[in-house]
Amino acid sequence: MHLVYPVVLSSLLFAIGVYGVLARRNAILVLMAVELMLSAVNLNLVAFDVWLRDKLHAGQALTLFTITIAAAEIGLGLAIVLMVFRNRGSTDVDRLRELADADGRSLFASGTDPADAADDASGSEAADTAGKKAAVA
Repeated sequence: MHLVYPVVLSSLLFAIGVYGVLARRNAILVLMAVELMLSAVNLNLVAFDVWLRDKLHAGQALTLFTITIAAAEIGLGLAIVLMVFRNRGSTDVDRLRELADADGRSLFASGTDPADAADDASGSEAADTAGKKAAVA
C-alpha cells in the first residue's frame, strides 16, 4: 500500500478542520471541525502503523485512545455549549465574552492583572504580619 494516499487525504481533512476552527462562528461547528482534525490524526496513525508493519500495532492502539479522548471532549464541549446557549441565547463564538460579570463589564476592565493583584495582596499581608510582630515585641 502506498503511504501517499492516506497522508494526502489526512492532510486535506486536517486543513479543512483548521479552516473550520478559524472561520466558523458557531460553537457546534467549531467542535465538529476539531473532530475532523482528530479523525485526520487517526487516519495518519493507522496508515503509518500499516506502512511500518508494527508487530505491536501501536498506531492502532493510539487511535483507540484518541477516539476515547475525542468522545470525552465532545461530551464536555456540548455540555458547555448547551449551558452557554441557555444563559446567553446564542452559540456565536464572537459574541461571547470570556470573563464577564453579571452586568456585562469585564473583570479586567480596570487594566489590572490578577497576578499583580495577588502579588500586591500577598505583599501587603506580609507587611501587616511584620507590623503585628513588631507591635507585639
